[in-house]
Amino acid sequence: MKLIVTGSIAFDYLMSFPGKFTEHILPEHLQRVSLSFLVDSMDKRRGGCAPNIAYTLALLGERPYLMATAGQDFKDYGDWLHAAGVDISLVHHVPDKFTASFFCSTDTENNQIASFYIGAMANAAELSLRTVEDAGLVIIAPNDPGAMVQYAEECRTLGVPFIFDPGQQCARLSGDELRDGITGARLVISNDYEFELIRQKTGMGEDGVLAQATALLITRGEDGCSLYERAAGSGQRAGAPVSRVDIKALTPHRIIDPTGVGDAFRGGLMKGMALAKSFKESAQMGTVAATYALEHLGGQSHAYTMKEFSDRYAEHFGSLSL
Repeated sequence: MKLIVTGSIAFDYLMSFPGKFTEHILPEHLQRVSLSFLVDSMDKRRGGCAPNIAYTLALLGERPYLMATAGQDFKDYGDWLHAAGVDISLVHHVPDKFTASFFCSTDTENNQIASFYIGAMANAAELSLRTVEDAGLVIIAPNDPGAMVQYAEECRTLGVPFIFDPGQQCARLSGDELRDGITGARLVISNDYEFELIRQKTGMGEDGVLAQATALLITRGEDGCSLYERAAGSGQRAGAPVSRVDIKALTPHRIIDPTGVGDAFRGGLMKGMALAKSFKESAQMGTVAATYALEHLGGQSHAYTMKEFSDRYAEHFGSLSL
């Protein structure tokens, strides 16, 4: 199956703060915040939602197509992704801009404060899924908001199944844009905080989302994730019974960095869907993939063999056929 991964390409600047952010935030002065945190380490890493997802797919034996925009500083990154097994032929280079950049500080409680420079990502709408032949499954990960809506519309028009993953762009997307992205999706995925933004902006709860999409997956950090589907045979009829299955998170061998963990989850999830696994089994694959990422710095520094992945999956969820 031809897997298309859309979303941001970015460089990650990851910093560690040796304290707790919450100890420096004064609730009585939230109307005017001026804070600076002295970090004790910084690491520049290859990142962005789309390459992180594609990297995990490549680890799991796929050769995903990365469809995104990058700046004048992308060449070395692109060469590395190609060597890692990611097809970069659909990446559009914007010569007069830098690649988007993510600046993130993490404290000792794994709380994060981040800023994102959009750079070449602002040109993402210049790409079109209409130019991609034989797309089998598309993920619409956080990207330029207009491009995300455009890709969803194109998938519906072309009859290509897609995963809608608004992520941190829930804060930027309007209620109408979120509804457009949800409509017709094979799966909608967000974390629990992002889903509350979706609920607030669209007025759609779990039942409302499932009236427009086949399934909904809400990730909950160390508490795992929850999968919502309509009862068998009920289709997407509003008011039909909704089933919820909770999937536990794995206990990591060590916790190094949460950056890119959600992207690794999506890569494992997408691999399962490409293999026609159930949503539950696909989410369990995502859970295993996410745990590997949590045990390393950044979203692309972990590695494993297919056997190692299958063995770790089997340890927690039973045997896995890949």
